[in-house]
Amino acid sequence: MKKAASAKKAVSAKGAASEKRTASAKKAASAKKAASVKETASVKETASAKGAASTKETASAKKAASETSAAKKASKGAAVKKAPAVKKVAVAPKKATARLKGAAPAKAVVHPPGDESPTALVRRARRINRELAEVFPYAHPELDFENPFQLVVATVLSAQTTDLRVNQTTPALFAKYPTPQDLAAANPEEVEEILRPCGFFRAKTKSVIGLSKALVEDFGGEVPGRLEDLVKLPGVGRKTAFVVLGNAFGRPGITVDTHFQRLVRRWRWTDETDPDKIEAAIGALFPKSDWTDLSHHVIWHGRRICHARKPACGACPIAPLCPAYGEGETDPEKAKKLLKYEKGGFPGQRLKPPQAYLDAGGKPAPPLGAG
Repeated sequence: MKKAASAKKAVSAKGAASEKRTASAKKAASAKKAASVKETASVKETASAKGAASTKETASAKKAASETSAAKKASKGAAVKKAPAVKKVAVAPKKATARLKGAAPAKAVVHPPGDESPTALVRRARRINRELAEVFPYAHPELDFENPFQLVVATVLSAQTTDLRVNQTTPALFAKYPTPQDLAAANPEEVEEILRPCGFFRAKTKSVIGLSKALVEDFGGEVPGRLEDLVKLPGVGRKTAFVVLGNAFGRPGITVDTHFQRLVRRWRWTDETDPDKIEAAIGALFPKSDWTDLSHHVIWHGRRICHARKPACGACPIAPLCPAYGEGETDPEKAKKLLKYEKGGFPGQRLKPPQAYLDAGGKPAPPLGAG
């Protein structure tokens, strides 16, 4: 009896212990489950936060990319807007003389001779002179004269006026005063009246009467054939002296007038602006025997084609050799309308031109009052 009660008590204690262990296990399982749920929630929350951050970062990146694209687009637009128009490169014809005949020649780009060597400059300059000699084989001084006295007087009168106006004025002057002695003794008022059409007639009257007196008093009434003597005459400078020496005495000289100065700088033969320095620079490029004809070729080209304000580039025979090609009219038809004197169908400067000029189709200029 006592044993049975004790066994029962033991069983009961064992059951209680078992229940206690079961409850403890359940409690541990519950705690573990709660921790797992909590951990899962934490992972989900972290993932959610990461997703939100990633989304925010992606949106920010997209916005930055959008702004960069817009900036690039705007910058590109601004660059297109600000980019200057490309300047059209002037192209010169290979042989402009063909243009004068109406043909359409092939074209060649002109390369400015900025780094041109002295030897290359000499070759180009001489080639230009040869080309002009072919175009103007009849080039001559455009002042009418029959002797050195008439030439020196006409050259002095040509300052600040055209050779045509001088040629229209001197016939009356030389008819009345044919020699230095006659002009030296002339009445200034009568000479002024004759020279009035030339402009600056009072100053010019003083010069021609003064040089006539100097010829009579110092040179026996004869025009001297030396440079150092000519420049001593009133109104006579180096330019006038070289005109007289080259055309009346056959002694080479370079005539540096306004046309000559303009063209040699356009052609980049020299950068000098002083006439004496230009004369020296150009003289060094050519043999002395070429100087007088060179002056005629350059001056004729400057008067007829390579004008000061609007050169007729489209009708220029030396366009491929000219670094200034394109400064004037390049269209052949429009350029042809800019040609002056005989090339444009008009008379030349002289009333009595050389026969070679007439044989080439040139026309004499009309006398004063004839148009």
